[in-house]
Parts: sequence; C-alpha cells; structure tokens
Amino acid sequence: MSAGLVVVLAVAAGVPLLLGLLPWLRLPGALLEILAGIALGPSLLGWVTPDATVRALALLGLSFLLFLAGYEVDLRRFRGRPGRRVGLSLLISLAAAAAVTAALAALGVGGAVLLGVALLATSLGLVVPVLADAGALERPVGRLAVAGASAGEVAAVLILSVGLAGSDTPLAGRLLLLALLLAALGAIALTVVGVRHSMRLSAVITRLADTSAQIRVRLTVLLVAGLALAAQQLGFEAILGAFLAGLLVRALDPDPGRTHPLYPVKLDAVGFGLLVPVFFVTSGLTLDLRGLAAQPSALLLVPVFLAALLLVRGLPALAFAGELSRREVVAVALLQATSLPFLLAATEIGEEMRLLDPAVGAGLVAAGLVSVLVLPAAALALLPRAVPVPA
Repeated sequence: MSAGLVVVLAVAAGVPLLLGLLPWLRLPGALLEILAGIALGPSLLGWVTPDATVRALALLGLSFLLFLAGYEVDLRRFRGRPGRRVGLSLLISLAAAAAVTAALAALGVGGAVLLGVALLATSLGLVVPVLADAGALERPVGRLAVAGASAGEVAAVLILSVGLAGSDTPLAGRLLLLALLLAALGAIALTVVGVRHSMRLSAVITRLADTSAQIRVRLTVLLVAGLALAAQQLGFEAILGAFLAGLLVRALDPDPGRTHPLYPVKLDAVGFGLLVPVFFVTSGLTLDLRGLAAQPSALLLVPVFLAALLLVRGLPALAFAGELSRREVVAVALLQATSLPFLLAATEIGEEMRLLDPAVGAGLVAAGLVSVLVLPAAALALLPRAVPVPA
C-alpha cells in the first residue's frame, strides 16, 4: 500500500467531515482538497510526493470527472429560443477567447492558444449547487446558466482535443479521426438501443443493476475507459473520450433520476466518493507554487487570468439580457466565470506537451482557485431567493 495514497485518501475523507462540522464555512470541497494538497506537497511542507499509484488513480479521477461533466450536459437545453441565446453567448465567448489569446501572445506568454482555450470552460459541477442553494435551478436564470456553462465546457474539450493536443496529424486528418470516433460512439449507441429492445438482455441488466454485480456501473466504467483509450489511440487526449462517454450516457437516458434513480447516486459514489477527490488533492500536490513565487512576472498573471475569465466567460452573459433581469445577468456572468477542474486538466496537458511553463500553469490554476472562492458567493448574493408556494 502506498503511504502517499493513504494521506491523499485521508484528505479526501477529512474535507467533507470538516465542512459538515463547520457549516458556516461555505467553501467548495474541491477547493479545500486542492489547498490541502498544496500545503502537504513540495510547494510548502513537502510531506507528500505523489507516487505512481497516486498518479494512476488521479488520472482515473480526471477521466471520471470529465465523464461526469459530460453526463451533466442535457442536450435538450439547447432547443428553441434559449438554445439560440446560448449559441450567441458561445460565439461571444469564442471571440473573447481569441482576443485574449492574441493579447497573451503579444505579451510573450508561452502556450497562449492553450490558455485561451482553457478559459472557455465553466465548472458546471460548482455552478449547479449555487443555483440549487438559491432555489434558481429550475427558473429561467438557472436553466440559462447551466446551458451556457455546458456549451462552454463542450467547446473547450472539443477544441483542446481536436485542435491542440495529441499527435502531429494535420487538422484535416484529425477531423477525419474525430468522425471515426463519433462513428464508434454511434455504433455503441445503436448497440445500447438494441440491448434495450432485447427482452432477455434488458431483463438481465435490470436484475443485476442493484445487486453486488452493479452491472450498470461496471458497464459505465468500461465505456469511460474504452472511449478514453480509443480517443488516445486516435491521437486525441483521453479527456475527449471520457467526456463523450458522459454525453452518450446522458443522451441515451436524459431523465436518469426518473428512469434509474439509484444510477446517478452510484456514479457520484464512484466519482466523487473516490476518484475525483484523488485528482483534486494530487493537483494540489503537483502545483508549482514555488516557481510562481520565484517569477514575479508569472505572479502578475494571476489577476490577468482572473480578468480574462470574467471577459471570456462573463461577458457572454449579455446574450441573456432579453430573458433575465440585470442582477440575474450579472449573477450568470459570475457563475460562468467560475472555473477550476478544466484549468487543472489543461495545465497538466500543457506541461506534458511542453507548451506551458509550470509557473504560468500555476498562475492559471491560482486564478481558478480565486474564481471558485469569490465568484459563486457574489453570484449567490445577487440571485433572489425563490418564494415558497403556500400549501
């Protein structure tokens, strides 16, 4: 057993207990897990260095985090007039990301294109609880905020995987490979539909779903790993396969809370109960804060990246001005500018590809930490509470 893994698991178990004991400490668990990793890792105390076991579990955690991000994307949100508003907001976001990329390149920041793409994503998993706390999840402000965040996440994963990361295959070839990956996804979808129409197989899966076999969960893990491997073999980042697996599962079962109420709970147990916290803690352990502090120019990038997040993800909320009040538009802007998990993933990919200086990557993650710490609380203060309907 790895001593480092035991410490990481202790942090993963201790953070929710701490938040449960101190309900006034309204901070996301992911934020505290990363901060604990920073404190225990080489940047500060130096008590834990992630070994091969910890890194392998963290990689699985990243894959499952991207799967859960894809699973949260309900494609039905993009229909009709709201869908057109979300499309307009995404176009604004892409234009703003291009402007930020050009500005960073002019400043001589390495990996400017990667940084611009990283800024497109919103942490949907952090936005949804804030909207739920305000009782706004099912109101127009909540639906538009979630749809806008989903669109940004989809765009960021696709652009990073197809346009930047992976092999040296030309863009046309990569688009062809993407078509092959999507064709494989379609084949899997048809297979699942065929299984549903097979009375015998469907009955077996239903019978084994809530036994010790946990067949739905096992098939899901196989799908995540298989599509991640397929994406990697085709020259993309594994995160694309994991994200597409989440999209596929949700598209095939758009109302899991009604059709299979225990299934989402089990996914959360596997992901947020084990794998995802290991990824967050390990991200803190590997964050190069010393390099950031040693380079004042990189340290100055923290407020620059935070401002860029507000520009790239906050400004597009203006597309919802015709649907929401002014306070709600500002709240959506703040929520859409809340980003951390994808920044961690993009930083890790950028450093592996030698596109990103570790200190610059640490500055990007630090800006994400500030966004998670400040922006959701500010948005919550702006959102009006739902008035309970008398019985």
